[in-house]
Amino acid sequence: MRLRREKSLLLIVDLQTGLLPVIEHGDQAVTEAAWLGGMAGELEVPVWVTEQYPEGLGGSEERLLEALPAHRLWHKVHFDAHAEPAFAEAMGASDRHQVVLCGTEAHICVMQTGLGLLEAGYQVYWLVEACASRRSAEARLAKERMVQAGAVPVSADMVAYEWLHRCDDACFKQAHRRFLRSRSARPLVFTG
Repeated sequence: MRLRREKSLLLIVDLQTGLLPVIEHGDQAVTEAAWLGGMAGELEVPVWVTEQYPEGLGGSEERLLEALPAHRLWHKVHFDAHAEPAFAEAMGASDRHQVVLCGTEAHICVMQTGLGLLEAGYQVYWLVEACASRRSAEARLAKERMVQAGAVPVSADMVAYEWLHRCDDACFKQAHRRFLRSRSARPLVFTG
């Protein structure tokens, strides 16, 4: 299955200030989610952000929010965002069936949200370098379980270039100037 920007939604799960200090590769997860979120904004792909118990875990990382030109914020009490009735209803109304998924903790809220989306019939794309946990071994295990359940592991580059689809139009040239050129030399750790 190839990603199409008109069918896609980027879902960033719980990259929150109170949680990130204990997350292995948390800084990279924020950087990669912010980068793809900016690209999504450039290409008019909706970006949704969730927060779990912000009173205790803090709000979303400011660096992430600054990079997102527009996003929809969801507060949740379920580990699976799709178990929230308003979220599930909005997903159904969005006409977006391809969900690029990332965030923390990979083996808890990200995985349970992904499983909920798969059970509801969505295509889920696991953004490997932006799914993190306190222990990277648990992030890897979560990715393995998600792949067995039907999710597709992807990198941010894969997603961006599939959304762009071609290199000979003004959209690509703008995206290349703003996002792609500066990214090419950045080192990454693939946590999953």
